[in-house]
Amino acid sequence: MSAGSFVSFAFGSNMPVARLRERCPSARPLGIAELPGHELRWHKRSKDGSGKCDIVASATPGLSVFGVLYEIADQEKAALDRAEGLGAGYEEIEVEVLSDGDLVKARAYRATDTDPALRPYTWYRALVIAGAQEHELPAPYIASLESVSANEDANRARHDERIVLIEGARA
Repeated sequence: MSAGSFVSFAFGSNMPVARLRERCPSARPLGIAELPGHELRWHKRSKDGSGKCDIVASATPGLSVFGVLYEIADQEKAALDRAEGLGAGYEEIEVEVLSDGDLVKARAYRATDTDPALRPYTWYRALVIAGAQEHELPAPYIASLESVSANEDANRARHDERIVLIEGARA
């Protein structure tokens, strides 16, 4: 890692390179990573009324969250914090993930405002899946993402705007 940068563990809609570079143009993928002892939940309350991704510690053996490590310039941290809703639904934590057999410390965002009844919008789930496919996360993990129930977004303009991101991630 270069001086003046930090490592972030992206596990939700920030996995696609195009999506994260909208927020942090310097973002450089370092590879996939696994956060053992955690599970992915879609229960973070979003301003749009849907559920967004969260990492939750789990006592169930064998559970892991997969994602992507990114190196990001320090001067772009405030932009990432704003996009993630730091202090307004997410908090920043340090995690230790496995990447290429090594333990790596990275920053991540954990939800502070959750509702287990929430479901993601279909475009959001598709964006997370597109990022997982772009970085070739394990096939069983991608299948588990695909099995998540989702709702259609009544705001068609937002839906259509997000679909463009998904198509960019798949290109």
